[in-house]
Amino acid sequence: MALQHAALDLPGIRHGFFTRQGGVSNGIYASLNGGSGSDDNQEHVRENRGRMADSLGVPRDRFITCYQVHSPNVVTVTAPWSREHAPKVDAMVTRERNLALAVATADCGPVLFADARAGVIGAAHAGWKGAFTGVLETTLDAMVGLGATRGDIVAVLGPMISRSAYEVGPEFKARFLEADAANERFFGPSPNAGHAMFDLPAYIGMRLTAAGIGRFEDMALCTYQDEERFFSYRRVTHRKEPDYGRLLHAIALVGR
Repeated sequence: MALQHAALDLPGIRHGFFTRQGGVSNGIYASLNGGSGSDDNQEHVRENRGRMADSLGVPRDRFITCYQVHSPNVVTVTAPWSREHAPKVDAMVTRERNLALAVATADCGPVLFADARAGVIGAAHAGWKGAFTGVLETTLDAMVGLGATRGDIVAVLGPMISRSAYEVGPEFKARFLEADAANERFFGPSPNAGHAMFDLPAYIGMRLTAAGIGRFEDMALCTYQDEERFFSYRRVTHRKEPDYGRLLHAIALVGR
């Protein structure tokens, strides 16, 4: 049901990059759809999210997500909230125990952060817009504000769309080159004239490394290409399907 990375196998920390397998949803949402914003049966979604909480060993009402808006905004979490009161942000940090921070994706980049020494964790939803406008850096700043040390922070990028599946138009590329000509290295040729293939995972890695974290790891798993394990917004769009499931990725401090 969940994938782990050895870099986050740290004392007092549990995490999971959840696949679409192991849940109760049916049809296009089969089976572990965590998307409260999808048109799936919400009882199924709640049970799916509950199973994720169970796997991390946290109470089901302490497994939380935010209302993601593709922003650089981050919130420091001190207590769980209900879905109706979820803040409109794209990253969360905490030092609270037995509280899981989860972000939802269906091609965007899920990044889980941990400073085990300081007992501070974070989770960020990094699509192109969030990464471009600084969600990764604001997450790190918020962790430091809670006592983390930048050089002790580990960040792992979970399953997301790969360069080979991410075609973009000329306006998209121009925006990145206008910001920094060195961003040219994240674009490769496309079969379609005027378009390019964008390496968002590498761009995320560059931003995090430049921000001075201690360790960055990319799981290098493509949501678009691996339909058996992952939901993909772009795959659904190409097929003109009516909706799509969401993958959740979570991290928690446990014990004490």
